[in-house]
Order: sequence, then C-alpha cells, then structure tokens
Amino acid sequence: MLKSLLKKMAATTSPIAPNRTAIGQDGETQALEYLLASGLTLVQRNYRVAAGPSRRAGEVDLILRDADGTLVFVEVRKRSGHGHGGAAGSIQSAKRSRIVYAAQHYLSTSPSPPPCRFDVVAIDGRQLQWIRAAFDASPWN
Repeated sequence: MLKSLLKKMAATTSPIAPNRTAIGQDGETQALEYLLASGLTLVQRNYRVAAGPSRRAGEVDLILRDADGTLVFVEVRKRSGHGHGGAAGSIQSAKRSRIVYAAQHYLSTSPSPPPCRFDVVAIDGRQLQWIRAAFDASPWN
C-alpha cells in the first residue's frame, strides 16, 4: 500500500519544480563565476569531510585563493526571495560549525596554513551579495 501511494505521489509531482540539489549547484556556479570575475582563483569545489565520532559531516562549497594569498572558504546560499531572513540569514551556528570543521580538516594537511577567512555568497532571487569575512572559526559565532 505504501509503495502504491509513493508511486502515485511521484506521478503527480510537478516535473517543473526544480530539486534542491539543482538549485544549490546553480547557486554555486553563479557564485563561482562572480568570484572568479572578482579576481579570486578556484582551489577546490565541494570539499566534503565524513562525520566523525562526535561530529556531523562538513562541507565547504567553494575554496578559493584571494590575490593577497588568503585562502577563502565560501558558503553559498540561494533562495528564491528575501522571505524568512533571506539566504544569508539561513546560515545558523550549526551550519557554520560544520563549515569550520571541514575547513580545519582541509588545513590539517598543510604544514604552514595560509591566512584564511570565511565568506558567504547569498543569492536572493536575482540579487547576489558577497559577504567577506562573514564569520570566523570561533565556537560562539
């Protein structure tokens, strides 16, 4: 019975409605193009860290290098509009913690880590906002 209900729901789901993964990838592509045009250089896209014994998995959407050598860890958020705090407002402390965790893991392989910062690219509808140094690695942010 459950299988038939799921099939029926799948058949009535609108094929026009984009899925969240596609929206996220589109946002990352928009952000990457913007940041590259602004002079940053891509180092890695979608850096993922598996969950540890006491940590949830972490991911950094984009890792870039700024002209001054700073390594920039970028979280990209895309929303259709400004409602509910908009894209930038959707990055809560738990998400920031997972981004910092992934960044620390990435840096752990470097014998001499460069200066770093955490930026956010928030896309609300057609408006893109690049927030430099949006948060830091402090646990209270």
